[in-house]
Amino acid sequence: MSRCHLMAAISAIACAAPIAAAPLPSAQDTDVAARRAALLRDRAAIDAELRRLDEPSRPAEAPRRTAAVAIAGDDIIVTGNALSLTTRVTGQTVTTIDDAAFRNTPATTIADIVKLSPGVVVIQGNGPRDVGVSIRGSNARNSFGARNIQVFEDDFPVTQPDGLARFDLTDPHAYGAVDVVRGPSSARYGNYAIGGAVNFRTRRGRDIDGAEIGIDMGSDGYANVYATIGDAGADFDYALFGSFVRANGSTGHTGYETGTINALATYAISDRDRLTAKVIYNEGEFALSTRLSLDQYRANPYQRGCATRVGAAAGCGTISVLANGVNGARIAQTAAEADLARNDGRTIVGTRYEHDLSTTATWRTQATFDSRVVNQPTSATPFKGTLDSYNITSDVTHRGTLVGMAATSFVGVFYNYLDNQSYSFNKTPAGRDGIGAPTQTVFGDVRNMGARAREELSLTSRLQFIAGIGAERSIIGVTQTGYAYPLGANPVLSVIPAKRHFWNVAPEASLVWQAIDAVRLHARVGTGYGIPQAGALFVTPAGVPGNNVTLKTQRNTGIDLGAEVALGTNLKAEVTGYYEWFRNEQVSQSAGVNLLAYTTNAPRSVHRGVELGLSWTPLPAVLPGARIDASYSYNDHHYTEFVERLTSGAASATFDRAGNRIPGVIPTFVNVRLGYDQPGGAVAGLGGFVELTHRDRYAIDNGNLLSVAGYTLANLNLHYDPPKGEGVWSRLRLFASVQNLFDTTYVGSASVIANSLNAATGQQNPEAVLRTATGSIYAGVPRTVYAGVKARF
Repeated sequence: MSRCHLMAAISAIACAAPIAAAPLPSAQDTDVAARRAALLRDRAAIDAELRRLDEPSRPAEAPRRTAAVAIAGDDIIVTGNALSLTTRVTGQTVTTIDDAAFRNTPATTIADIVKLSPGVVVIQGNGPRDVGVSIRGSNARNSFGARNIQVFEDDFPVTQPDGLARFDLTDPHAYGAVDVVRGPSSARYGNYAIGGAVNFRTRRGRDIDGAEIGIDMGSDGYANVYATIGDAGADFDYALFGSFVRANGSTGHTGYETGTINALATYAISDRDRLTAKVIYNEGEFALSTRLSLDQYRANPYQRGCATRVGAAAGCGTISVLANGVNGARIAQTAAEADLARNDGRTIVGTRYEHDLSTTATWRTQATFDSRVVNQPTSATPFKGTLDSYNITSDVTHRGTLVGMAATSFVGVFYNYLDNQSYSFNKTPAGRDGIGAPTQTVFGDVRNMGARAREELSLTSRLQFIAGIGAERSIIGVTQTGYAYPLGANPVLSVIPAKRHFWNVAPEASLVWQAIDAVRLHARVGTGYGIPQAGALFVTPAGVPGNNVTLKTQRNTGIDLGAEVALGTNLKAEVTGYYEWFRNEQVSQSAGVNLLAYTTNAPRSVHRGVELGLSWTPLPAVLPGARIDASYSYNDHHYTEFVERLTSGAASATFDRAGNRIPGVIPTFVNVRLGYDQPGGAVAGLGGFVELTHRDRYAIDNGNLLSVAGYTLANLNLHYDPPKGEGVWSRLRLFASVQNLFDTTYVGSASVIANSLNAATGQQNPEAVLRTATGSIYAGVPRTVYAGVKARF
């Protein structure tokens, strides 16, 4: 049999019934199902035949690669046999965003990518390129980065063991696809996977096949110079990406410069052994403005005329710093005077080793080192620290049969460790380098260790059952040393040890049914958990320093019902409804005037919603290049049991929050693109789109007294992305884009604020008072124009 005949035979079977590498087999009849089972059992013979046919074109000494033949449609992809963590996840709601959706856009932050997935809401984080990402409201209370979701890059973890991931450490131009896994997922991903997971996949060398150099330019001094090289052979694949980005920022004092290196390489050591290496390096210098009150935002959203406090325009935000950096009198400074900033560095190095124990079993071991070095004079108490973490996993995947049914079995163990060495100081009036007396140190570690197992079983040719479980031991061992400097007295030293141990178990189960070839249904029950952050353990419910020993793990149990529809390449749609029960959700509360905010547990809350995704070619015969892409997310999240205490001086009162919306959760988020790309002819690849993004009004306090207005933005894009071929023009890619076409002023980010008590009346302060609460609002980006060009070699 020739190689072509073998490929044709496999493809013929695949066209009738995709085999186990696809999320669910789709058989036409019992004869096809039998042929599928035979193909699975004879995988080793297929591998051997493919290797034999390849041998004449290989050097005699070249190592040979043994891998699974994954068949999907007419494509044959040679991959490893180990179960992927985040790609083609079976039995769960997953959306994959291909780079075709964002490669001809500015893609200044990862918000330009993940906003295209249903169930995802993005806000501006702390800094020009930082982004807050929320899956089903999971990260709504956090004003930067990501908590309560697990984040990966090429299946290497970029969430540290304390549960924090940041999205400004790499450039979106490096990515070829992004997988968004939604729903509580601790059985698969462990601690903090309450809302799901995101995996960013860099472009592979086989797709790059040479070198690419590009430059994007835009408003407010934006410039991004980037380059990618990559290649692949019979036994290797590598890609190396680098970029340098700078901008002045649309809001006062928000300029930045940042550089990134991102690399991935895979090498087949032998027939049975594969090695993958991953490197991410990012260093950035970001100027920051202050977060505003709603009244300040309305008066001066972009902080114009705020260079100095003296003569400052109305609405300029300020911070209050100690004149001597120790105690006593304070001085108000604007962000520019104080030179608020973030100067952070991140280094991630990982390696993954896969060994085929047999033709049906693969052992995989992965180790990742992640160093986060932070220097953040972002407020009146600058923060510095080094947070190094280590993550090790080892697992075995077996693909075969169980009681006569096709099955994929997985079992693994894991261990991760974070070494926290951090410091806080008083800020002096001397700008970015004005470091005064220390206020606290935090030394210690966070450790998570456990095991997980998973079984994917084909009950019939159309029905699949998936079950998984994870068990985890988490240990927080940190000590905070606080320093106080009372006037006319000796400094006061306080030591607060926080030693906590947690056991958590997370099961999950799902059914996937290929009802007809075009319709796939799934039903799932999943669980998630997240232990407290170390910093939440240092303030008691009385609002004073001490060990917050009552704080519990937050848990989530959720049900998903979903459907996927695929009518050829013309229509793909997904719809999912979810209902999740939260227990002990961790929320921040104010203990009263001159007392510290503390973290407590809201006993019960409900998260429920609907997610829709659509990719449609409405007129394939008349306008094959016309396309509609849309995502819709609806979130109804509210407390069902939570009594909040507010204190002001000697007055104290409780307020029942049952039925109130959970602050920070955006009820409705919609993204729609109407586009056209010329599919052929002399101008193949010429196209553009109009994009509309809508975000609904949402509350930012537990009392639901203060809300942030919704908005609708329009973006316009034109591009030329020709297919590869001969000639200069086939090697160029061009785009021009106008973001926020109608120059809408909107809230890009709003931190949750604390309600307060009127001591005279014993009632909550009204909206008029909450509007003056500072430290919450960042304005979104006004109208900006971008253009870019990329050359392929």
